[in-house]
Amino acid sequence: MSAHLDPRDWDPDALAISRRLRGLIHAEIVGAGGRLPFDRFMELALYAPGLGYYVAGAAKLGSAGDFVTAPEVSPLFGACVAAQCAETLERLGGGDILELGPGSGALAVQVLGRLRDLDTLPTRYLMLEPSPDLRERQGRALAGQLPDLAGRCQWLDRLPEGFRGIMLANEVLDAMPVHRFRVGKGGDFQECFVRDRDGDLADAWGPIRSPGLGETVAALQAAGLATRPGYCSEVNLRLGPWLAALGASMTAGLVLLFDYGYPRNAYYQPDRTMGTLMCHLRHRAHTDPYRHVGLQDITAHVDFSAAAGAGRGAGFSLAGFAAQGHFLIGCGIERLLLGSDGAPDMDLLLGAKQLLLPAAMGERFKVLGLARDVDGPWCGFSVRDLADRL
Repeated sequence: MSAHLDPRDWDPDALAISRRLRGLIHAEIVGAGGRLPFDRFMELALYAPGLGYYVAGAAKLGSAGDFVTAPEVSPLFGACVAAQCAETLERLGGGDILELGPGSGALAVQVLGRLRDLDTLPTRYLMLEPSPDLRERQGRALAGQLPDLAGRCQWLDRLPEGFRGIMLANEVLDAMPVHRFRVGKGGDFQECFVRDRDGDLADAWGPIRSPGLGETVAALQAAGLATRPGYCSEVNLRLGPWLAALGASMTAGLVLLFDYGYPRNAYYQPDRTMGTLMCHLRHRAHTDPYRHVGLQDITAHVDFSAAAGAGRGAGFSLAGFAAQGHFLIGCGIERLLLGSDGAPDMDLLLGAKQLLLPAAMGERFKVLGLARDVDGPWCGFSVRDLADRL
């Protein structure tokens, strides 16, 4: 789908930030000898201080932004996540919740509100958020909707030490910078770089330079995946270090990762020859990461097999893996839909369909649970655990 927008549609300040960001990227291309690894380009486009998409202050979430996440679809999402949090806090005898990349603050509001109803509040609700603009938005949401609980909320600049409780990451992994690769005509591995083409940005393919990328692609091929000449996809080499950092931070608890993606065999299936890289702009999707740099989201689906393997390597055990719809059913969404008269609440029904139906978010989004020093079973993975597919 086309995502070309007339420059007049943009705020002049946003266009100025985009120009500065492009200048920074072009300077890094020069510094890298004319070819910048794609993951570094993606990191700058999304997170360059003061300029990147997630930190420059433009509206991103909701109807006025570029995409909508599950907490914006329905408060039922956070209420169900709260059920899994409550179960975990009870087993731990209390603890904290840490949300990674809290976005609009909607999930924090929903989880805390529901845990108050369940009389299972965490000691603290911690938020790790790099964007000053989003921190302000989260603070406004909490103060406006849960003024009595806002005092439990704290923003962090880094992961805490000795954490005990639940870590939540909703649509965080898909926004991690990825490396892109393809299989050459002779079966050689090639890496995607970003180059300057007459003032524009463009792909440049060449021999792999990034440490670990060649070994990762070779491992995929050893498993019978990504073998066809011309096959193009991506890998997230930052996933392992990120989960290792979570493992070093947590002494006991549960990590819940919500995102769109597949187990490895489905991710790298033979007919998915162009990978999963996607851009989101004003609720339209397209595949050109070099258009509207800094003004659009850039994402890739999650290889949940890689996430589970990295989690085990970080000292976690696999708590479960489920489609979002099954996870929410296990957490009691059907009960939450009922009004005081026992009949379905029609105001909640439409949002529930978006969260549950396979054609909407129910199958496309998955939930991966990683546990440390706390045992299941877990309500969210009680309906249908797909861990054997990872």
